[in-house]
Amino acid sequence: MKIIYTAAGAPQASTLVRHLRENGEQKVELIGLDMNKEVIGRYISDDFEQIPRAGSENYNQRILEIVQQKKADVFLNCSGADVPHIAQIKNEIEKIGTKVLCPSAEMLNKANNKFSLFTTLSNVNDVNVPEFCSPSNLEEFVIKCQEMGYPKRDLCFKPHISKGSRGFRVLTERFSKRDLLLNHKPTARYMSLDEFINIFKDEVNFPKLLLMEVAEGEEVDAMTIGFKGEALLTTLKSRDSHRWGIIDRGQHIERPELIKSVQAIIREIPLDYNLSIQYIGGKIIEINPRTSTFIYQDNLNEPWLAIKLSLGLIEAEDVKKFQNKIDYNYSMIRYMDQIFIDSNQNFHT
Repeated sequence: MKIIYTAAGAPQASTLVRHLRENGEQKVELIGLDMNKEVIGRYISDDFEQIPRAGSENYNQRILEIVQQKKADVFLNCSGADVPHIAQIKNEIEKIGTKVLCPSAEMLNKANNKFSLFTTLSNVNDVNVPEFCSPSNLEEFVIKCQEMGYPKRDLCFKPHISKGSRGFRVLTERFSKRDLLLNHKPTARYMSLDEFINIFKDEVNFPKLLLMEVAEGEEVDAMTIGFKGEALLTTLKSRDSHRWGIIDRGQHIERPELIKSVQAIIREIPLDYNLSIQYIGGKIIEINPRTSTFIYQDNLNEPWLAIKLSLGLIEAEDVKKFQNKIDYNYSMIRYMDQIFIDSNQNFHT
């Protein structure tokens, strides 16, 4: 089986490649794609192709060229940056004969736009969303902050559509600039409302921002295989620790109320194949419609199940049976490693 996967340099890439190879059923040939040429996936995959930045002028053409050339069975999305653009050409890719593990562009737009997502889910039973609004200008932004309890209450904001933590900040008066400079890492995400005002007071076009409460409590990733409006399989992992917004320690946990929430979300927004839904304190924060960081077991390989489902090699009812195979004694730790490349581009461990 030939599998093309995007984001060959993503933190999940090396583990994903290893477990797709060790699927226990079928030999696979893995073709990694990435905009950077020196990424881990280039050296541990069977083949590698460099692609333009997602959404750039030649991106779609290059993707279609690679699919036509490689004649892969499956196209697996591993980067949130690529997913919207792949969804737009999903039908063209599948006409070539390669199955795309990607939701429809319509459903993807609902999931990726956080304001649209929260608005859609606000009245759905079993789903809790944070308190939120979307001010249309700077004056309204300041008024809404005050109405929501600032400065006694910290708030946060983020773009309607963003990747990772880009554009995310916590509005707070708890820290002085001196404190932030001397006692916090340069990646600290705190700023005051006055600083926000100074940035945008002379801007003609106010950005589309989601202003919301700072959700607090247990952080959980719901890893789900969706299919035709149903959540077939959901594993929950705690986000015990993370660096740069990327989980580096977690474990399988049981939270029946979150399983019900996931099922309600997928009924409302029918997203297909691998996706992760992030919760904080039981409130949905975002949906990432792609593969992510899984806790792999010997008898539970979620990307492989999604691939088989897409190709008709397993039925939806059979995927559901894996819900009873989740081992809650499993945990994960992510660590850094190194590879070495000589002047001839040979790979050494």
